[in-house]
Amino acid sequence: MTEPATGRWESSYHAPVMVEQVVALLSGAEQVLDCTLGGGGHSEALLASGSSVVALDRDEAAISEARKRLAPYEASGRFLALRGNFGEIDRIPELEGRLFDAILADLGVSSHQIDADDRGFSFRPGALLDMRMDRRSTTTAAELLNTLDESDLSQIFRDYGDEPRANRLAREIVRRRDRKAMHVSDDLVDAIRGTFGARMGPGDFARLFQAVRIAVNDELEVLETALPLLRDKLKPGGRLAIISYHSGEDRLAKHTMREWSLSCVCPPRQPQCTCRGKALGKLLTKRALTAAPEETALNPRSRSARLRAWQSAA
Repeated sequence: MTEPATGRWESSYHAPVMVEQVVALLSGAEQVLDCTLGGGGHSEALLASGSSVVALDRDEAAISEARKRLAPYEASGRFLALRGNFGEIDRIPELEGRLFDAILADLGVSSHQIDADDRGFSFRPGALLDMRMDRRSTTTAAELLNTLDESDLSQIFRDYGDEPRANRLAREIVRRRDRKAMHVSDDLVDAIRGTFGARMGPGDFARLFQAVRIAVNDELEVLETALPLLRDKLKPGGRLAIISYHSGEDRLAKHTMREWSLSCVCPPRQPQCTCRGKALGKLLTKRALTAAPEETALNPRSRSARLRAWQSAA
């Protein structure tokens, strides 16, 4: 039986999303920068299509697993894995002076990170409240939940979790932690249920845990910093693809790519153009691409994925 294309690049570590769409958008790129290596699925697909790949990840475990998987490509000199944060791409010595034909950033968490209780990305009972993508970082989810004041907690759940009743949840967390510090997933789940009632389900927990994860890793701030840095790492005519899973991430990618595609960004009533006066490139996706039904059936985590792409001016 032929293996479904949507599952072709899976591994025990991670199931990458929208691989076929990514390869099609970046087709023909000789040198690709994969900013979020994860389990190596996207990198392997790009390598199989003929590209050479330099890949980054903050997670040392992800790099180790991907290097095992992609060892033949590494041995041939077509694959290089580096530990680093794509928001600091201008400070990675190995990338100094290098430009790429295509760049990919998949902003999701790997399946392995979600499934490993000691990483703390899951709301399964007993999972530690950690959520650090880079374990060299000192701030865990537990520390954040136990130390931030009520207004800061409320802002996290409102801005990153789209929760209109964020103030109530923040107040409940502060009340509970005064009696007993938050340590495992059950503590946050119980606070959510204690605030909103027992009818809260997995979708609600996933949304609110994701909000905490975004705060722990400064994900929106990192993306905002990274986008112009990634653009400047493209060769003329180079392509940038972003896969996001959160409305804030997708909105930031959409608005940034649209602004880069405008020939003038001066205020509407300004009588004379004083800005750059030309578009920096063009959109390759007028609307975000989403995973096909066949893929979402195999990998439910792909349902929230949104893929946008942009090409720099030649």
